[in-house]
Amino acid sequence: MRLSERFSSALEYAARLHSTQARKGTPIPYVAHLLAVSSLVLEHGGDEDEAIAALLHDAVEDQGGAETAAEIRRRFGDRVTDIVLGCTDTDVFPKPPWRPRKEAHLERLRSAPFSVLLVAAADKLHNARTLLGEYRQQGEQVWMRFNGGREGTLWYYRATLELLRQRAAGSLVDELTRVVADLEALSGHRG
Repeated sequence: MRLSERFSSALEYAARLHSTQARKGTPIPYVAHLLAVSSLVLEHGGDEDEAIAALLHDAVEDQGGAETAAEIRRRFGDRVTDIVLGCTDTDVFPKPPWRPRKEAHLERLRSAPFSVLLVAAADKLHNARTLLGEYRQQGEQVWMRFNGGREGTLWYYRATLELLRQRAAGSLVDELTRVVADLEALSGHRG
């Protein structure tokens, strides 16, 4: 598949939207995560709309809410926007409390189309890989960066993984299964 100018435009837009944002607790530019998620989507058979949505999957949640969603719709169309919104756990600021927000998002994912599940799985895989690497370097202190702490964060990965196994099985979900299992084993979690 050849990517069009729309993908380049989405990359530029995502980089601009997230230009001042870094990965939680690191100096790593946030765009690195967006590129990784988009890459995973493409590597696992995603089309251009899904790859664009992967670049923009955190835009509404972290960079402007409903106004950003409207701009994404104007620039990239309904399908991309619907995928982004499917991956968004809130579009309000300040964000609602963490656990109920994550529970509501999981409930919405239960009926989400495959495109949303593909981007969500790629997002969770990249996040879990990153967390596993950071845990290996920093140990238990890594959990202090997360609103859910160790138990909540691992609960969320396990709950998301269970849902993805039921609805979107494949090599992406298989790898996520291995990474989450490694993270739980290293951290001594009894899931």
